[in-house]
Amino acid sequence: MFLSARHAEILQMAKDSGRVLVDDLAAHFGVTPQTIRKDLNDLCEQRLLSRIHGGALLPSGIENVEYEARRKIAAEEKDAIGRAAARLIPDKASLFINIGTTTEAVSKALLDHTGLMVITNNINVANRLRVYPEIEVVIAGGVVRGADGGIVGEAAVDFIRQFKVDYAVIGASAIDVDGALLDFDFREVKVAQAIIANARHVILVADATKFERMAPVRIGHLSQVDTFITDRCDVEAIRNVCQEAEVQLIETGR
Repeated sequence: MFLSARHAEILQMAKDSGRVLVDDLAAHFGVTPQTIRKDLNDLCEQRLLSRIHGGALLPSGIENVEYEARRKIAAEEKDAIGRAAARLIPDKASLFINIGTTTEAVSKALLDHTGLMVITNNINVANRLRVYPEIEVVIAGGVVRGADGGIVGEAAVDFIRQFKVDYAVIGASAIDVDGALLDFDFREVKVAQAIIANARHVILVADATKFERMAPVRIGHLSQVDTFITDRCDVEAIRNVCQEAEVQLIETGR
């Protein structure tokens, strides 16, 4: 497959950062936004990228974007989502936090809380919180996924089932238009399902790019969560699911 030098560089930038934006690319290459939009459309026609509002993402289907690249996707939006989730969680609460870059943003926003008990299958969350004496960290056992520090497998599921906590903070790799919550690793999905089943209040945190992605493994359905926090929800069907299932929808970007 032949790629022009600019197309090849755009593709590499997307691989490095997870997504590319029209305005940033236009400034970087010194061309018009219209030229960049044509470039992105060409790359999308070759199925090398997937179009989103204002830019493009690496396409998803059966394999997730590298974890460090996912950290950079919608980083500011994830931080705002994290702060909104932290405001819902009182001091002296018990909670699950599962693997994901947005759930990590929640853990970062919880650092001023006191008396928390945090049970997690996310090594990155445990490592961040462990140095704070006001937060007790309990970490699941199981297989450590090298790509992102997630602890998965039956041992992790059995561990989670020992608890019944006040809150769960979960993420999803993709949200389908019918409200299905999706992920890539069936082992992680089993842990997420155990977390949902053993929390009194489930908080889903996911930025708007998750509406534009696909993943093959079903975690559950949006109706199973109590609160959904995103930067914006422009998908009317998703808004309808939230309304019908009485899910509190919080949009940090509005």
